[in-house]
Formats: sequence, structure tokens, C-alpha cells
Amino acid sequence: MSEGDKEQVIEDCRELTDTIYDGLDLAGEIRAIDAQGLGDTLLLWDDARLVGFAACHVGAGTEAGSGACYIKFGAIQPGNNAGENFERLLDACEALAATLGAQLLTAGANIGRHEAYRALLARGFRTDIQGVTMHRSNDPGYSQPGVYVIDDWR
Repeated sequence: MSEGDKEQVIEDCRELTDTIYDGLDLAGEIRAIDAQGLGDTLLLWDDARLVGFAACHVGAGTEAGSGACYIKFGAIQPGNNAGENFERLLDACEALAATLGAQLLTAGANIGRHEAYRALLARGFRTDIQGVTMHRSNDPGYSQPGVYVIDDWR
């Protein structure tokens, strides 16, 4: 992908995450994965519109660790097909892990995003660590029903 195309995709990702939570921007993580060869950022398209993406670390020397693929952040455009698109994104992450020889796929999800959490459980994901999020003014952030986001819980 050309540098211009990469920047357009990063902008598309920023627009998608901004619909989930104002100001949510993964540009730095996406650029770091690309520049440092940490893994890959998967893009999920519906015709010409970006409907989801996943920033993944894969293998030794990354946050995933040896033999693993770690979905550091993943997001789906909210709306009618969000659940189906989330399943498609998870399929793509599983394919990436298998293609790159990872035996383990890990992801983090807040139980406040009920649908995303349940979709991960239905695929066999299990709790490894539990955490508590604290938000100023008790703002739920993007941990709300109907939001399909995987995020970093390490």
C-alpha cells in the first residue's frame, strides 16, 4: 500500500472510531505496527466503506509473545450489521493468526460491551485476567451495549 493510501486508511479508521467515541484515535498504534513490523492491521470493508479493523501484534518481540496473535484493538462500525461484521472481523483475525503460525489468539473485551463479550465467549475465548475501568464522572466511554470493540487489557 502506498504511503498516501496508508494515510487514507488511517483517516478512515479514525472516522470509524470517532463514531464510537469522540476523539478515539488509533493512528499511533496502526503506524507503530506497520513501521516496527509488529504484526498487521486488518481492514474489513463493505463495498467501498470501512466497517471494521483490527490492530494485531503477532509473535516474539511483540505484545503477543511467541506463538501468539494479540488483537490489541479492534472496532466495528455501529449499526444494523455490527454483530455480523464483528464475526467477520474475528474470522479474519483467526485467519491471520493461522497464516502467521500463531497457535493462540488473544483479545480483551469489557463486559460492558455485552454483545462483543458474548461473541468472544461463544468462540471459546476465556477470561485470563480481570480488570476494573474507572471513568471520570462515571462516563461509560465506549463500554456500552451495541458497541463491538476489542481493546488492550494488559
